[in-house]
Amino acid sequence: MKYLKYLSLAILLLASQFVQAQSVCNYAAISPGLPIDSILKIAAHIRPSEQQAAWQELEFTVFFHFGINTFAGLEWGKKDVGSGIFNPSGLDARQWIRTAKEAGARLAILVAKHHDGFCNWPSKYTDYSVKNSPWREGKGDLVKEVSDACKEYGLKFGIYVSPWDIHSQYYGTEEYNTYFKNLLTEILTQYGEVDEVWFDGACGEGPNGKKQEYDWIGYYGLVRRLQPQAVIAIMGPDVRWVGTESGYGRETEWSVVPLSSVSLESIAANSQQTAGAGIFLPPGDMMQEDLGSRDKIRDAGGLIWYPAEVDVSIRPGWFYHKGDDSLVKSPEKLVDIYFSSVGRNSVLLLNLPPDKRGLIHENDIKSLRGMLHLIQTLPQAPILSR
Repeated sequence: MKYLKYLSLAILLLASQFVQAQSVCNYAAISPGLPIDSILKIAAHIRPSEQQAAWQELEFTVFFHFGINTFAGLEWGKKDVGSGIFNPSGLDARQWIRTAKEAGARLAILVAKHHDGFCNWPSKYTDYSVKNSPWREGKGDLVKEVSDACKEYGLKFGIYVSPWDIHSQYYGTEEYNTYFKNLLTEILTQYGEVDEVWFDGACGEGPNGKKQEYDWIGYYGLVRRLQPQAVIAIMGPDVRWVGTESGYGRETEWSVVPLSSVSLESIAANSQQTAGAGIFLPPGDMMQEDLGSRDKIRDAGGLIWYPAEVDVSIRPGWFYHKGDDSLVKSPEKLVDIYFSSVGRNSVLLLNLPPDKRGLIHENDIKSLRGMLHLIQTLPQAPILSR
């Protein structure tokens, strides 16, 4: 009897280890002709990776679009804008993060480099950065200030780095991918832990009129090696774009979505992209209204956990423009967006663009506080009341 008892315990232990191993697998192959009931069982056992699970628990995060475009009055940038115009008069990154914290956000993403190519840190690989601006007499480092403020207030820290570069002379050449990886390496090694790396998929022309073939595999590999806990978002393997910038997710937003009949082994080994292609391939058409219903997964070659992020700006544009001061979204609109994103199985990423002073504008703060008040006065208030 004692032998059977120990044998049973051993079997239970092995079964437990097997279940734990299965529970962290965020993809699965589907055999051709498998009945729909069997496919549904497989779908029910797809689990997020550790990074994905931690990210989805955040629920509400914020974006800070701030840089040379703030002072040039632009959204996407121009190649001939000089770094001398970057000079916020009272920049206070602690005010940014304190505002985000008070609103209930748990992670802040700073735009470290937008399409314009201007670097918000003193990179040694380009002169087009804060080190050649009047701000802080050329000794400033915005990435450090935001990272430090996140540590002080207990928010997770993320970065946005656009591969597109309107300014760089290397853009459109093989040398650019090395240049971009050098920029990434600086950001991923000098500022402590980074929890989200946000890649934009925009690919326009550089100053030489050429477009760039991005080395996505190389970019992903660098992030995995230097910041293994970070999720790679949007043009990335861990988090997908919901498909609009309205702030609204689908009424049924699936985290498990079908794959085409590509090799899951290659996807797993190369961060959810076709091995060797150098081009990120989201699984199927991510813009459809229905991504993961029975009809969608019935003929899938595989299934993968690929959750949605809903990005939206509190203002009409992504960067601050004085003319938009009266167009800040109302508290009621922000509450509706919150429940239509977080409430629909997505993470909300709300953009708060600092103004030319380097501060979150009073109108934006007023709306955020109104949103928080409305949510906290609801019965059984959710995350923002914590």
